[in-house]
Amino acid sequence: MRHVAMLVIGMILLVLGAQGGIRLLADRDDAGLLHWVPGGFAVWLTCYVVAAVAGALLAARARKNT
Repeated sequence: MRHVAMLVIGMILLVLGAQGGIRLLADRDDAGLLHWVPGGFAVWLTCYVVAAVAGALLAARARKNT
């Protein structure tokens, strides 16, 4: 059951990171969930990329263990 929860959390992180990054690339002023993070475009994009990569790694690890 724990692996299923890890898989779901990983997939959510992957989707939120990818969707946020694509939206930010389309409209540089729309930070989405990260509008409160200071630093601007580069920081926001980095955060979205890190979230997407972390989600993909977490989901892959959870899938391997099921």
